[in-house]
Amino acid sequence: MPRKKVTDVSGNGGVKRKRASGKKKDREFSSDDEFEDYEQESIKKAGKQTTKSGLQPVTVSGDAKENIKLEVPKVKGQLLIFGATNWDLIGRKEVPKQQAAYRNLGQNLWGPHRYGCLNDVQVSSVVSGSCAAHSLLITTEGKLWSWGRNEKGQLGHGDTKRLDAPKLVEALGEEVIVAAACGRNHTLALTENGAVYSFGENKLGQLGQGNQTDAVLSPSTILYNGQPLVKVACGAEFSMVVDCKGNVYSFGCPEYGQLGHNSDGKFIARAQRIEFDCELIPRRVAIFIEKTKDGQVLPVPNVVARDVVCGANHTLVLDSQKRVFSWGFGGYGRLGHTEQKDEMVPRLVKLFDFPGRGATQIYCGYQCSFAVSEMGGLFFWGVTNTSRESTMYPKAVQDLCGWKIRSLACGKSSIIIAADESTISWGPSPTFGELGYGDNKPKSSTTAQEVKTLDGVYSEQVAMGYSHSLVIARQETEQEKERLKKLPEYNPRTL
Repeated sequence: MPRKKVTDVSGNGGVKRKRASGKKKDREFSSDDEFEDYEQESIKKAGKQTTKSGLQPVTVSGDAKENIKLEVPKVKGQLLIFGATNWDLIGRKEVPKQQAAYRNLGQNLWGPHRYGCLNDVQVSSVVSGSCAAHSLLITTEGKLWSWGRNEKGQLGHGDTKRLDAPKLVEALGEEVIVAAACGRNHTLALTENGAVYSFGENKLGQLGQGNQTDAVLSPSTILYNGQPLVKVACGAEFSMVVDCKGNVYSFGCPEYGQLGHNSDGKFIARAQRIEFDCELIPRRVAIFIEKTKDGQVLPVPNVVARDVVCGANHTLVLDSQKRVFSWGFGGYGRLGHTEQKDEMVPRLVKLFDFPGRGATQIYCGYQCSFAVSEMGGLFFWGVTNTSRESTMYPKAVQDLCGWKIRSLACGKSSIIIAADESTISWGPSPTFGELGYGDNKPKSSTTAQEVKTLDGVYSEQVAMGYSHSLVIARQETEQEKERLKKLPEYNPRTL
């Protein structure tokens, strides 16, 4: 039976136009042929449409491909952890039956702890995600370590055994890893030569390997042979990559338009069941737009992406002109467009499109967004609190006015920042120690506070998972080394 496309499920009220495949595509452009022109331009660069996802793998001839060598971040320090560490329970009311043996393993760490197994490991980057109950670290030599929940092989060790302490990903031992990203149950790792490995859950094509499978337990390269890639990001069940020319590619679940291809991918399958036409390989995001006050939609030319970040179901891009674009799920104002509406293609966030008011850094939480302006101010939009009071448009975080922000991370609802000589955090109740306030109590704070348990510790970089925090602490001076030695050591129990 032919697929029947769900009509107007996203509520974006656009004009519909048939594609060659017989499916329909949501449209909301100033002319009927505008998106088609951009799509054809993207296809011409990427290859003919033959696979289920609609595209052949992106391929560039060897003589046209750039030769690059990315560097491992220059940060160097010791890993600290605090927050929830019962990896199989995080984000759940009950531990799954198959993981029942771990029900009482893993505790809430109310203050910063050192991993005993990492005392001699110099860390240059830490990675987790607002949907993730697993984490990664990259050493100064470019080696990838992983630990946490592993039901879908997202740790890359060839099995589904959870790990309570970091372990080297041996399958990538010959590669120099410079960056990585965590989705809910999948992982991307970027090498110094611009190749991307993926592993973990792949039911919705979020690994970009050309198929849909329950899990991929060991690292495999994504199905892509284009220009070298320089950025990676993961949402809950989708992924984003950026090449050295500033082109953005996406793959995985398109449910809220977060892939940026002008569609939510929904169709009615058998027995009126809704399914998704997922992108199984990287597909170029063809158009970026802005909307005028009178509702006219205009394409934005010359977008060269410099960074990409993902929330659970939305995406932000920062371009070479310091402009910010957002798209995907629009609930609670997380897109910054003053309306709770899903965006199917990247849309310009107007606040940052003025001289002297551009952005230099972007970050995503589970259902919120952040940007640091070129003047140094931190802006927030979306929601983190449990009362669901949303900020519909980017607003300055007054408590942090004047702070020089090096790194920011957001979990399910809490935020942590490395700025100047301090580590700052805040978040609503319930908390699980991810704020680092100590005292064995689930403290919360609706305003930014310095983490007193980290007084004297210089935080080089921070990362946050669903309900745990990670900090790279500098240890260049004797005073810093002594301060770190005084922090408790965390040695997880094992079965």
